[in-house]
Amino acid sequence: MKKFITLMTAAILSMTMLAGCGGNAAKEPAEEGQTSSAMETPVDIGIIQLTEHPALDAAREGFVQALADAGYNDGDKVNIEVQNAQGDQSNLQTISQKFVSDGKDLILAIATPAAQAIAAETKDIPILVTAVTDPAASGLCDSNEAPGGNVSGTSDLTPVEEQIDLLTKLLPDAKKITVMYCSGEDNSAIQADMAEKAAKSKGLEVERKTVTSTNDVAQVTESVIGTCDAVYIPTDNVLASSMPLVSSITNPAGLPVIVGEQGMLEGGGLASVTISYSDLGKATGEMAVKIIEGADISTMPIGYAPNPELMINTDTVSELGITVPADIEASAVKVTTTATDAQ
Repeated sequence: MKKFITLMTAAILSMTMLAGCGGNAAKEPAEEGQTSSAMETPVDIGIIQLTEHPALDAAREGFVQALADAGYNDGDKVNIEVQNAQGDQSNLQTISQKFVSDGKDLILAIATPAAQAIAAETKDIPILVTAVTDPAASGLCDSNEAPGGNVSGTSDLTPVEEQIDLLTKLLPDAKKITVMYCSGEDNSAIQADMAEKAAKSKGLEVERKTVTSTNDVAQVTESVIGTCDAVYIPTDNVLASSMPLVSSITNPAGLPVIVGEQGMLEGGGLASVTISYSDLGKATGEMAVKIIEGADISTMPIGYAPNPELMINTDTVSELGITVPADIEASAVKVTTTATDAQ
């Protein structure tokens, strides 16, 4: 009997050791702030993008590049599926539902409407967002410092006060400005509030004009001609995608437009203090790597783009006949208008 018990004990110990050395080897204990295990590779990543324009495209490309830099190449350790909603809310919902039903391991949402659409569909799949001005204010997380759920990422909050300050330096005689944005974008409304506050603190009169889609951009833009001394447009997705159309109306009329980011500047805007969306996407990709390797998304604070740059469009400066102050001329990054047909 004793011999039988000894043999049984040895067999159990042997089976336990074999289980520990089987196909899925036990992982090292997670570091502080990490979940218990990393994701199995290849990791299925879905990217849902609101629409196409240079800033959002740059954010997506930066994200994919950061993954590749860390050894997670598409088709190897990760499989990346990109879906573009072309600015349509129903498309956002359809794509979001598909990603959830497909069982994606990780999702990147580019722009606030895309982030809100996918966040409404799942509380389990890790969601990283980028090109979202204020994730907490947009209802995506508990707070930007401690998200607390399955959503984190990076904010594209630009230095709005510095942009308004730039407007007053380039256009010292301006007395009234129009803040133009899409009424359906929470991120734009947040920036519009900031711009109005900053402009009024400098003694400027402020009028707001909103668009609802690309279909009324021309009409709204034409309505501000002759009513103000300058226009301010934040990082608004509808107007960013329509910037060549906006500038084709404002520039011939001699109306300067200060914009929120570089892509809009290359679409014909006058000047900006802008962040790099490529760098923003890379920072989000670096967060994705940490999640793939075991980090807990609920503890990862929202990140912000470093080192905004002063930029001016030299083509627009010439077309408007503006004299750029020497200090701005010396320090600004110069860009030109990208050849794009007005929509």
